[in-house]
Order: sequence, then structure tokens, then C-alpha cells
Amino acid sequence: MDRARWQQALTLLSICLALAFALAAVGSSHWCEGTRRMTKPLCQDPLGGLNCIHFSRASGSGDRQRDDSQAVQYIWETGDDKFIQRRFHAGLWLSCEENLNSTGEQCRSFLSIIPAEEQGILWLSIGAEVLDVFLILASAILMGSRVTFHSSRCNWLKVDASVALLMVLAGLLGMVAHMMYTTIFQITVNLGPEDWRPQTWDYGWSYCFAWGSFTLCMAVSVMTTSRYTAAHVKCPEKQRVQTDSGNPPYNVSRPEASQCAWQVGATPSTAGHDLVNISGHPPPGATGKMSVC
Repeated sequence: MDRARWQQALTLLSICLALAFALAAVGSSHWCEGTRRMTKPLCQDPLGGLNCIHFSRASGSGDRQRDDSQAVQYIWETGDDKFIQRRFHAGLWLSCEENLNSTGEQCRSFLSIIPAEEQGILWLSIGAEVLDVFLILASAILMGSRVTFHSSRCNWLKVDASVALLMVLAGLLGMVAHMMYTTIFQITVNLGPEDWRPQTWDYGWSYCFAWGSFTLCMAVSVMTTSRYTAAHVKCPEKQRVQTDSGNPPYNVSRPEASQCAWQVGATPSTAGHDLVNISGHPPPGATGKMSVC
């Protein structure tokens, strides 16, 4: 495999990796991860539990019936013991948090959590992410055809130029979409519903995949543009060499003045006319044919 073919295969691999990163980021819900502080629920079983509040009821004395509405609950947990930390993760589509018994997760739409005035920005972010995926997919198809039908012709340069343009557009769209989502999440942390606001949070692996896809897009665009520029400079020279080799020039030397005139037939010379008049007029008494350059 020559160097050009190797560079094209490496470019195709980078585009496929960027596409995989973008798809994983868009489809997952681990853009942001953290913990949420919530109050423990009351114990529902007589033995109690670690994730609930233990309490006791005041019992009636004598034969009087106990009025549950007047009963007093004595809660033993105070301070930080009344709260529990629950892990959560959120993405473009869902926000999920673990159950109290840690046997699963309960999820809800992230669109229903953010403030109403920010929902339009979230849709713009989602649209930019989806368009980013389609642009990378189109670049992968074009570069795949470039590698499959390998040729050194100059008409393939248009494919390299198209791939460079599509990848830089995909990278810019992805960058804008990531920044919009980050802004929306930070606003939701401050202004979101009380039963969702996290206590601590950080970016997850999906967010890293999204920015990794952006980095690959820009790197592929730079590599393809550099290869296109180098090939665009060499292509006219190559075409000129091929044209010159197909039509070799004829090196015809101009005849000397002494050879411009030659005698075709027999031309007897008379005395005193040893030199032939090359002006086009034969000397007097000369017969025969004569050619003059």
C-alpha cells in the first residue's frame, strides 16, 4: 500500500471513530453525573431500614382508644442523618437517578425538568447534534468511495475538498451544540425543580465522547485540506507532463543559406556563371528545374 492510500485509510478510520463517538454521546444519558440530596422517607416496615426515617408513635393509656390523628411521631434521625445521597446522570433525552433500594433507576424526560424558556435552546442543541451525525456520516461515505475506488486522477480532488468542508461544518456544529447543552444544564441546576437539583455534579463519559468527536472532526478536516492542497499543486504539473509526452515537439533545424537552393534537374552552367543565383531567377542560358528555399 502506497503512502497516499495509507493516508486515505487513516482518514477514513478517523471519520468512523468520530461518528461512533457522536452516536454514543447523542444516544446516552451520561453527559453530566453527580449526587442529589433528598430527605429520607418514613419507614414502612416495622424493622426499619437504612434509607428511611425511624420514628415511634405515642400510645394511648388505659381503655381509651388511640386517636391516630393526634399521635405524635418521634423521629430519631436529625441533621444530616435525615438525608440520603442519590446518584443521578442526565443527557440530551433523559435524567435518571437510582432508587432507594439501589435495585434500579427511575428516569424522566430531561425536557420536563429544564425551565420552559430554555426548552427551545435544548431543541436547537439536539438538532445540531443530529445534523452533526449526518454530516460525519456523509463524510464517511465519500471517503469510503475514495478508498474503495482508488485512483490517482485529479477529479478525485473534489471528494477530498468535500470531505474537508463537511467535517469542519460537523465540528463547528458539534461545538455549538455542546456549549448550548452545558449552558442549559447549569441554568437547570440553579432554576430547576427542587426534587431534582443536584448537590454535586461533574461531566460524564458521554460529554468526553462528544468533545472527542469534535476533535477528530477538526483533525480530519486539517489533514484532508493539507492533502488536497498538495495534490492540487502537483496535479497541473502532472497533466502538463502527460500532455508533453503525448505530443513530442519536432526539432527542425533551419537550413543554412548555402543549402537553401538545390538543383532538381540537370542545369548546365555557362562560362562565367559558376555561382547559382538564389534570388529566384536562374542565370541566362540555364535550363532545368530549380527549387529555392
